[in-house]
Amino acid sequence: MPHWRANFVAGLAVVLPAVVSIAIVVWLFGSVANITDTLLFFLKYVLDPEYIYVDGRSGQMFWYWSLAALLLAVALVWLVGLAARHYLGKQLIQFGENLFLQVPLINKVYGAIKQINEAFATSKKSAFKTVVLVQFPRPGIYCLGFITGEQHDEVQFKTREHVVCVFVPTTPNPTTGFLILVPDHEVIRMDMSVPDAIKFIISLGTVSPEYRPAAPVAVFSPPPASVTPP
Repeated sequence: MPHWRANFVAGLAVVLPAVVSIAIVVWLFGSVANITDTLLFFLKYVLDPEYIYVDGRSGQMFWYWSLAALLLAVALVWLVGLAARHYLGKQLIQFGENLFLQVPLINKVYGAIKQINEAFATSKKSAFKTVVLVQFPRPGIYCLGFITGEQHDEVQFKTREHVVCVFVPTTPNPTTGFLILVPDHEVIRMDMSVPDAIKFIISLGTVSPEYRPAAPVAVFSPPPASVTPP
C-alpha cells in the first residue's frame, strides 16, 4: 500500500497540472464562445442546422464553428483598432461613444468601464508592476500586495502623508481582494516578480520563489603603514 500510494502521488503531481490547464482552456474557450457564436448568425440562412449545431437547431455549435467565430471576433477587434488610429475612424468611434453616453443606465456602466480601461491602458502603466509587503489586517501580520497607484491628491492632502494604493489579493483566487491605502514609508518593496508573487498566492504559500540577497560590497581598506623602530 505505501508503494502504491507513492506512485499515485507521483503520478498525480505529473497529471494534475496538465488536466487543470486543459480544463481552464476549455472553460475559457466555452465562455468566450457563448458570446462570439452570435457573430455567425447568418449561417442558419446558408447551411442546414445539422451542419451547424450538435443537437439540432437550438443546440450547441460544433467546436470548429465556435473557433471560426472566435477568429472572426479577433479580426473585428483588429479592424476597430486599425480604424481608431485614423482620423475618420476616430470620429466614428467618438460618435458611437456619444450615443452610449446619452442612453440612461448604459451611460453609467459604459463610462465606468471606459475610465477603468483608460486607467490601466494609459495613465497607470506602472500598476501591478511592483510587489510589496504590507502589514494587514493588523500590525505584525504581513501580506503580499501590488501597488496600483500613487497619485491621489485628496488622500494625500487629508492624511498629510504620501499614501500609495495597494491591492491585497485573496488566496487561492487572486482576482478578488482588498484595496488599502498605505503610507509609502510603511510599504516594503520586494524583489520578486509579479508572476512569482501570483504563484506564491495561488499555491497558498507552498511555491516560494528563490531569493538570493545581493552580496555586500567589499570595501577596500589599505593595510596599516609599517612603523620603523627608532
